[in-house]
Amino acid sequence: MVDRESIRKHALKNAFMHDGKADQGSVISKVIGEFPEARKQIKSLIPSIKDVVDEVNALGKEKLDDIVKSQFPEFLEVERKVQEHRLPDLRNVKGEVVMRLAPSPSGPLHLGHSRMAILNDEYVKRYGGELILRLEDTNPANVDPDAYTMIPEDLEWLGVNVTKIVPQTDRMDLYYNEARKLIEAGQIYVCLCPQEKFRKFKLESKACPDRDVPSEESMERFGKMIDGTYGQGEAVAVVKTDLKHPNPSIRDWIAFRISEAPHPRTADRFRVYPMMSFSVAVDDHYLGLTHVLRGKDQLTNTDKQKYIFDYNGWAVPEYYHYGMVNMPDVVLKTSIIKQGISRGEYTGWDDIRLGTIRALRKRGYSKDTFRRYWIESGLRESDAEFSWDIFNSMNKEIVDPGARRFFFVPDPVEVNISCKSGLKGSMLYHPSNPEMGRREYTLGRDPVVYVPSEDWGSQDNGSLIRLKDLAAVVKNGNYANCQETNLPPSKTKIIQWAPHDSGDFAVLKPDGSVDHGVAEPLIKEAKGVVQLERYGYVNIVDGSGTAYFLHR
Repeated sequence: MVDRESIRKHALKNAFMHDGKADQGSVISKVIGEFPEARKQIKSLIPSIKDVVDEVNALGKEKLDDIVKSQFPEFLEVERKVQEHRLPDLRNVKGEVVMRLAPSPSGPLHLGHSRMAILNDEYVKRYGGELILRLEDTNPANVDPDAYTMIPEDLEWLGVNVTKIVPQTDRMDLYYNEARKLIEAGQIYVCLCPQEKFRKFKLESKACPDRDVPSEESMERFGKMIDGTYGQGEAVAVVKTDLKHPNPSIRDWIAFRISEAPHPRTADRFRVYPMMSFSVAVDDHYLGLTHVLRGKDQLTNTDKQKYIFDYNGWAVPEYYHYGMVNMPDVVLKTSIIKQGISRGEYTGWDDIRLGTIRALRKRGYSKDTFRRYWIESGLRESDAEFSWDIFNSMNKEIVDPGARRFFFVPDPVEVNISCKSGLKGSMLYHPSNPEMGRREYTLGRDPVVYVPSEDWGSQDNGSLIRLKDLAAVVKNGNYANCQETNLPPSKTKIIQWAPHDSGDFAVLKPDGSVDHGVAEPLIKEAKGVVQLERYGYVNIVDGSGTAYFLHR
C-alpha cells in the first residue's frame, strides 16, 4: 500500500536533485518503481501525489535543504555523486574570466564543435565574465557567408551565451600594425624564396637568405605584399623562431601570405591575410583572454603563438589541451558536406545523415544532452571515442518523460478480426504519467486492423497473439478470432496495431533508409519527439506524415 510518507520521500528527493522543484511525472514513475502494484490504482493516487508535489515545491530551496539534511541525509550522497561530474576548477582565476570560441565560418557547427562551446560556456557561467565568439575568417577560400548567421544560431540553440561576436576580418589593420612592430624589431622578415625551397631550408634547420635582410627592407617588402607588387605565392612574412627546434613546423613559421581570392565578406579589400597562429596570438592578447580551452591537436600552434607573446612581453593565457574525441558513424567534414549538398546527395546542412548541430536537432536530440555528455566527459587529456550508446541513453532520460506514445506499423498487413462483442482500444499516452491522457479507438465487432507483416508472419497459425491494449487473438492466416485468456502477457507475443482508417506514415533514418507504414490517426495532432511503441523515438516536425528517427 502506498502511504503519503513514501510519496513525500520521492517528491523531496526529486526536488532536491532539481533545484527545489519536483516533477510530478518523475515522482509517479518512482512511486510505481517502488510499489509496482500501484500501477493498477494510479488514477486514484494521482490527486495525493499532486498534493504532495505542490506541498514540496512550495517549501523553497532553503527549507528543502534543511529537511533533507535532518531527515534524509542519504540524498546528500546522491548529490555528491552527481557533483563528481562537475568540471575541474580553472587555474589562476582572478575574478572573472575571458574565454573564447573560435570556429572557422566554413559552415554551421557540428557535434565536435559543441564540446568546445559547452565547456567554455560552463566555465564562464561558473566564474562570470565574457565568452567571445571569434570567427576566424582569414582564409577567403574557406568562408561560407551563411556561416556568419548559422554559427550564432547553433550556439543560441545549445544554450551557449556569447557576449561578443568578433570576425577577424574586422581586425586586419590591427594584424598589419602588429606585424610592422615585429618587422621593425627584427622578429619578422619577408621571404621571397619559392615555397619548396623555403620548406627545404626549414627541414634542414638552415636560414633562408632573406632571414637576415635589414628590417627596413622587410618592411618595404611587406608594403609591397599589401599594395599588389608581389603576386600570390611570391612573398610571405615569417616569424623568426629557433631553427634548431625539434619540431620543423615551429621553425620560422609563416605569419602572413597573399591570397587573391575574393573574400565573401570583404570582397577585394584585403589581399594579405594572417595565418591562424599569428592572428590568434594577437587576438588572445587584445581581447584579454584569461583561459583557453583547445584540443591536443593545437599543442604545436600554442608553442608557435607563445613566440608572439614573448616578443611583445605579453602575459600568456592559461592553456588547457584536452584529448581528441573520435566520432564514428557520422559525417562532420565541412568540405565533404558542401560537395554533397551541391551534388544533391544531401538536402542541406540539416540532412539527418549528417553530424551538424542542425541535423541532430532535427532528429530530436535535446540541447541538454549535449551539455550533460560533454560535462561528464570533462577535460581529459587522453583521447577517446564518442559513444552514441551513452549519448542516446542520456537523451532518452531527458526526452522520455514528455514523449507521448503512438502506434506505427511498418510494412503493414491487413488482419480481419472476428469478435463476439465490439472492440475498443484504450492506450495511455505515457505509461508513467496517466495525466497525459489516453488514445481511444472504437472498432466494432469485426474490424480490420493493420499489424506489422514481419511480426504477424513470424507466428504460426493457431498462435495466441496480443494486440496491445486491444485484444488477444488466435491467428488463422490473415484472419484472427478474439480469445479470452488467462495467460500472462509474458507468455504471449505482443504487437502494435493500427485502425483501418490510419494514414500512411514514413520514418526517415540517419543511414539514408526509409521505413514506410501506417500510423494511428491521432498521430496527426503530434509534434516534437514521440515514442512509436516497439519501434523507437522519432521527431515529428509537421503534419506531413513523415518523422525523423531519433534512437531506440
